[in-house]
Amino acid sequence: MKSLEIIMIPVKDRQKAKEFYLNLGFKVLVEAPDPHGETWIQMGLPGSNTSISLAGFQGIICETDDIETNIRQYESKGIAVGKIDNTPWGKFAWFKDLDENSLCLHQK
Repeated sequence: MKSLEIIMIPVKDRQKAKEFYLNLGFKVLVEAPDPHGETWIQMGLPGSNTSISLAGFQGIICETDDIETNIRQYESKGIAVGKIDNTPWGKFAWFKDLDENSLCLHQK
């Protein structure tokens, strides 16, 4: 992993949450339909490389340059990683920490 890319924040109402974060100074980076029938809302602070997503569940997405190598490294240490999902936005692979928090590798 090379950086924290997106922190997914669970919210009840994505549009109301968007207005709240806009009032804090965040800007909308992406607002588009997602594959699950919801709206993907990704926001960031000006000048920051890390963004937030207003989502239905918690998760942390970490950027990587080589998802396959990372998965092999983690699995050799006993960390189970899910299958790689190839999407128009890159490759994603989800896994959980010891407390069931969701983490995701993302290769652009």
